Amino acid sequence: MSRWFDGARELRPLLHLLFPLCFHWIGEEMTVSVLVDVTTEALCPGQNTCSQAIYLNGLQQTVVGIFKMVMLPILGQLSDEYGRKPLLLITVSTTIVPFTLLAINESKAFVYAYYVLRTISYIISQGSIFCIAVAYVADIVDNRKRAAVFSWITGLFSASHVLGNLLARFLPEEYIFEVSIAFLIFCPVYMAVFLVETVESSTPKPERHSSYLSKTLMVVQKRYRTMKYAAKIVLSTPTLSSISVVSFFYELGMSGISTVLLYYLKAVFGFDKNQLSEILSMVGVGSIVSQLVVLPLANPLVGEKVILCAGLLASIAYALFYGFAWASWVPYLSASFGVIFILVKPSTYAVISKGSRSTDQGKTQTFIAGVQSIASLLSPLAMTPLTTWFLSTNAPFDCKGFSIICASLCMVISLCFACSLKLESPPEDDDGDNLESPLVS
Repeated sequence: MSRWFDGARELRPLLHLLFPLCFHWIGEEMTVSVLVDVTTEALCPGQNTCSQAIYLNGLQQTVVGIFKMVMLPILGQLSDEYGRKPLLLITVSTTIVPFTLLAINESKAFVYAYYVLRTISYIISQGSIFCIAVAYVADIVDNRKRAAVFSWITGLFSASHVLGNLLARFLPEEYIFEVSIAFLIFCPVYMAVFLVETVESSTPKPERHSSYLSKTLMVVQKRYRTMKYAAKIVLSTPTLSSISVVSFFYELGMSGISTVLLYYLKAVFGFDKNQLSEILSMVGVGSIVSQLVVLPLANPLVGEKVILCAGLLASIAYALFYGFAWASWVPYLSASFGVIFILVKPSTYAVISKGSRSTDQGKTQTFIAGVQSIASLLSPLAMTPLTTWFLSTNAPFDCKGFSIICASLCMVISLCFACSLKLESPPEDDDGDNLESPLVS
């Protein structure tokens, strides 16, 4: 129990990071369930099933995955060189404009404009906010206590999701986007005023007489060196290379499920905003306890690997119950497995952090997040048409959740690799190999 309180005490220096991020996560989450109704009504008026919305959602995730492969490692390197604060301010601010459009109008044209701007926002912010925040934590918190702190942070993330879903459940639909925008604006304003930088910038002064062409070539060269260096770190470290494979297959399955799940539930069981909010809240409530209490207490006893494997096993059960759902109460049962599978994320962050040098935290976290983005761009290519096919009247056999069952196989592969994972800490050397020049000058 003392370890649990130690983890809680470690959060005090992180107050000005986590407090605004909670508002950001609440603001984003409270729109998730209502977006299904808004997009379905705008694109397919009066229908429960909307293949156009499912395909548009899949296209968005594919485009985001393509660009995130490059963007995430770049943002991680920029945060290592130029500081965490400016990168956090940029990433959290990108979500404001897309929701402002839907607050103004929910017509078909505005929904299309929302998808365009939200896609750009996702490219910059999806995954990068959490990775940069994790790197910020690694700057402050001792290596031995990071697993507990990461668990606390993901627990607060889940608590924010619960609050967001409760607001979505009880607020009238016409006020949801307005309240969300207020929360999203509060986050960067608070950070700009109170957040303290943890990285001392090593940015050299630009050469005034350099031509734009030479500066552009320098940026391209430095980007290449940065990507090559990050890849070298991950591939040459057994722990990091193994966890990247685990993360790839896990993300391949889970991102595919999340792309189609809410539309699947609406089409099969007729779930509306309130029922979707209830299911999302169930996952959040249980995961708060598991991340704030269970993981900090269990991690010193069993370690990150056992927790990771347990989470992957629960994710397989989660997918199978959704895929075989035979009644409207089964999705609620499936959601209960979120209590355990939510532990995959904090244990993954802890493994990556433990396997990286202190000067490479941003690079490794975002590089492996880039690997996950490859999975997130591939999964909709299979999940979107497969889900649409099995929800239609032309399905080869009656199993509307067949695509979700197929996604569970990816988690099985991830579990197999996780079982053979070896946790090793890299030496903190001073040979200068890990010193990277900044990306832009």
